[in-house]
Amino acid sequence: MPSVTRRSSSGATRRAAVEAKILESTERLLAGGARFTELGVQRLAAEAGVARSTFYLHFRDKTELLLRLIDTLADGAFELISTAPPVEGMAGMVEAMVRDLSYYRERRHLLAAVLEVVAYDEVAREYWDGQLQRFIEQAETWLRADQQAGRTASDLDPATAARVFVWGGFQVLAHQVLTGPPDQDETVAREIAKLEWYGAFRRPPG
Repeated sequence: MPSVTRRSSSGATRRAAVEAKILESTERLLAGGARFTELGVQRLAAEAGVARSTFYLHFRDKTELLLRLIDTLADGAFELISTAPPVEGMAGMVEAMVRDLSYYRERRHLLAAVLEVVAYDEVAREYWDGQLQRFIEQAETWLRADQQAGRTASDLDPATAARVFVWGGFQVLAHQVLTGPPDQDETVAREIAKLEWYGAFRRPPG
């Protein structure tokens, strides 16, 4: 008698493979210049080499597909940032921000698609905001630790400071990636990191 566990595992593997194919083909279309809002399900399915009905077996709609792309984009960025805590010093923070901006530059087609959709889709916007909240919470944790250790100003409000520089820094980063010249990426990244460092992590007593 065939193993139910083995059959279930095989089915999950096939499902994951199809989903990966759809995600990869969507990224390919976006990298080729297509706008996410202009991509119909039929074209997405055709690019992935699957039937339209198969697409809907894996994704409820295009919004769910975008949420998966948001996961991919945010997870990679969070991993880069979280590997450089403040104890690494300003140089470590600068290096992490340079890597982060480079990461988004390589995936500017995904960033453009995300920002395009979150401008009008409430579900996508709330999901994206939730992803950015991870960065805010990490920054707040670091700031509180530095404050308790006496490395930054006692009058700093860690929660507010984290929200301000994560949202503000990301807006600058996104603008640079989508509209700025690549040869200025490192300069922009360094300025973001230094403003965060001196404005929050090593803010003088006030």
